[in-house]
Amino acid sequence: MLLISTIFFIAGLLILTWLHSQYQLDLLVEPAQATKNAPLISVCVPARNEERNIEACVKALLAQTYPNFEVIILDDRSTDSTPQIVERLKGTDSRINLIHGTDLPSGWAGKPHALLQASTSARGDWLCFVDADTFLEADALSSVYAKALESKADLFTMMTRQIMLTFWERTVLPLVMTALSVGFSPRKVNDPRRKDAIANGQFIFIKRSVYDAIGGHAAVYDSIVEDKDLASVVKGSGYRLVIADGQRMASTRMYTSLPEMWEGWTKNIYLGLREERGLMVLGVIGAILAFAAAVLLPVWVAAGVYITIASPGYESVAILVEAILLWGFLLYWRILASRGMGIPSWYALTTPLGAAVFGAMMLTSAFKVISGKGVVWKGRRYKR
Repeated sequence: MLLISTIFFIAGLLILTWLHSQYQLDLLVEPAQATKNAPLISVCVPARNEERNIEACVKALLAQTYPNFEVIILDDRSTDSTPQIVERLKGTDSRINLIHGTDLPSGWAGKPHALLQASTSARGDWLCFVDADTFLEADALSSVYAKALESKADLFTMMTRQIMLTFWERTVLPLVMTALSVGFSPRKVNDPRRKDAIANGQFIFIKRSVYDAIGGHAAVYDSIVEDKDLASVVKGSGYRLVIADGQRMASTRMYTSLPEMWEGWTKNIYLGLREERGLMVLGVIGAILAFAAAVLLPVWVAAGVYITIASPGYESVAILVEAILLWGFLLYWRILASRGMGIPSWYALTTPLGAAVFGAMMLTSAFKVISGKGVVWKGRRYKR
C-alpha cells in the first residue's frame, strides 16, 4: 500500500505542477495614451438576446479615450429587449449604428453571419469584434492599438478578466480556465513558425485589409468556433497572429448560474473535442483526473487517517503524510489560481466539487461528439 501511495504521490506532484505551468501568456496589454492621427476603428458587437449585458457593453465602448471609432451593433434577431435598449442608446450618441440582422442562410452558423453583416457596414481601417458580455476599460482601444502596432500583429486578440460573482462561477470556472491553458499554448500561438492558432472571440482586433484578404467571416461561415477558425485562416495565410494578456483592459461575464455554465461550457468543450480529435483523448484523461481529484484525494486522506488509527506504524503514517502533502500541494496551486482570478482564496477548498462538475462536462461533451447529437446554443442546433 505504501508503494502504491508513493507512486500516486509522485505522479500527483508532477501532474499538478505541469497543469499549473501552462498559462505562459507573456505579452501584457498595458495602459497607453490615445494616438494622434489615429485611424478609424470599427467596433462590431453581435447581440442575440443580450438584454442583460448590452447596455453596459455599449456604454463602456462609448467611454473609450481613443479619438476615432464607431460602434456597430448587429441585433441577431433577438426576441428580448436588446434592440430597444440599443435604439435608446443610439438616440444619445451618433457613433452607434444599429443593424437588424437577416435570417440565417442555410449552412451558416449564427455568429459568423452576424459578424459578417456588421463588418459590411464598417468603415474602419481596423475591425474590433467584441462580444456583448465583454466590457472594455476606457483606455482599452488606445492600449490595444498601440500593442498591435508594437507586436506587428495583423490579428491581435487578448484574454479578458473573467467576472465571477456566484458560488458556482467561482467553483467551476477557475478549473475550466486551467484546462484551457493546457489545450492551447500562447507561446506556440505567438510563434509564427508554428501552426498553432487560437483567438478569443470576446475580443478580436484585425486589420481591415487582412480581414478582406482572407474572405472575412465568410471563410468560416459554418463554424461555431469562428474565433479559433478565423485565427487559423489568418495565420495559415501567412499573417501575424498575436495573443496577449488583456485582463487590465477588459472583463467578461459569460455565465451567471450552473445551468448556464453547463450549457455554455459543454458546448465549448464539445466544439474543441470535435475539431481536434487529439484533444478527445486528452479530454477523457482530463475528466478522469478531475474525478480523481474530486473523489480519490479526499478518500485517500480519510483512508490514511483510518489506517493510522487502526494500525499505527511507519507505513500507515507515511501514507497519511503523502495524502496530506499532495492535498496541500493541490490547495497551494488552487489558492494561487484563485488570487490570480480575483476571488477569495478559500474557494480552493471547493476544488473537489468543481473538478467533479468539470469532469462531468468533459464526459458529456465527449459523448455528444461520439454520438453525433450535437449541441443547442441560443435556440439553434449545431451538429457539424
